[in-house]
Formats: sequence, structure tokens, C-alpha cells
Amino acid sequence: MENFIRVGIAEYRVSQAPEQFITIGLGSCVGIAVYDTISKIGGLSHILLPDSTCFSNVEKPEKFANLAIPLMVEKIKNGSKYNRLVAKIAGGASMFFQSEDNEFGGIGQKNVEAVLKTLQMLGIPVIGEETGGTVGRTMMVNLESFEVMIKSVDKKIVNL
Repeated sequence: MENFIRVGIAEYRVSQAPEQFITIGLGSCVGIAVYDTISKIGGLSHILLPDSTCFSNVEKPEKFANLAIPLMVEKIKNGSKYNRLVAKIAGGASMFFQSEDNEFGGIGQKNVEAVLKTLQMLGIPVIGEETGGTVGRTMMVNLESFEVMIKSVDKKIVNL
């Protein structure tokens, strides 16, 4: 794993092939890989919360789906007016044993919904998804091929 660019919680990184990204600890958080299919420039974001609008002072926009994804996409597009971007997402698990009906329960699902909504608003199709469930995940992204490997805590491996 020493050849991977690490992406921490509430961070995003942008790079170009042949680089690779890794983010660990995707429980209720969501990992969003966005990729330009022509330039092979891509990014990986590890969001913590769905929406920044209920916070009066946002000091770290990388935490929020509605802010982090557009920031990352602008860096990937690098001024291009053409949208050749696709996305793959993982995470959004139910990690807490609380009712899904209260304001704290269901954060994983809320994160997934916010990510999908933001990507849709940006016109970026999601071509691979491994979300939900009750286990944490690690997400690895290859910028040469846009292969994404998801390893779950329960030893399950999914290739997107």
C-alpha cells in the first residue's frame, strides 16, 4: 500500500495516471472517485457529512458532500468545458444501532443520497456503487484503468 496516495477523512486528492488512491475507514462516510476518461485525471473524496447548510461556520468544506465534490470536480476538469467525467462510490453503511427515523440514525444513507444528488447536479453518472450494509470498507482507485477495489471488514472484495 506504499504506492497509494492516502486520502483521509474529510479530505480529497486529485492526481493523474499512473497514480493510485486509497481511503480507509468508510463506515457511514462515503468515498467518491471521479475520473476523466480521456485525460485519466481523477480524484477521491472521503466525505463525512451530507450537507453543510445547517452549519453556520464551515471551516472544512471537504467534510461535506455538497461542497467537497464540486471543489474536487473543478480541479479534475482543470478548466475544461467538456464533461467526460464518471464516478464510483462506496460506503454509507449503518454503523450505529439507532433508529433510522431520528436525526442521528441513517447518516450513512443520508450521505449516499447527498453524494448521488450532488453528482447528478454536476451531470456525472455513477457507473459503480458499493454502498449500505453494516460494515466498514477500504476503497482503492487505479487512475490508469479506473478500476476500483472495495475491501470490506468482513473480508468481502468487490471490484467496480
